[in-house]
Amino acid sequence: MKHLITIKDHRADDGAALVEFAIVLSLLVMLVFGIVEFGRAYNAQITLTHATREGVRVLAITQDSDAARAATVGAATTLDPTKLSISTTDCSPGYPTQVVASYPFFLSIPLVGERTLTLSSTAVMRCGG
Repeated sequence: MKHLITIKDHRADDGAALVEFAIVLSLLVMLVFGIVEFGRAYNAQITLTHATREGVRVLAITQDSDAARAATVGAATTLDPTKLSISTTDCSPGYPTQVVASYPFFLSIPLVGERTLTLSSTAVMRCGG
């Protein structure tokens, strides 16, 4: 009985491996960029939340809406102040007042495209007298 040894041609598998690598690489790049963009959006949201807290604190102490807007813009150091939208309510001693801020955030993820999210934050504090 003779043993036949067959030699398989491995060059036929190289093309399939290259196609699989391209599919996996594109998904991996999309996932990595998605994680990075989510991190940027989360950082912008935290900055916006901090800025509205600073603004409402100034509003509650000084009862000055312009000073509250300036404090909000000043605390949002990493955000573009021209795109920041800020509104305040009246401040009567003993009653709550609020500062509402919104900011358009642009996401760009390869293979998904570009999206615009509107980040917003509201801070409420009781006015001093």
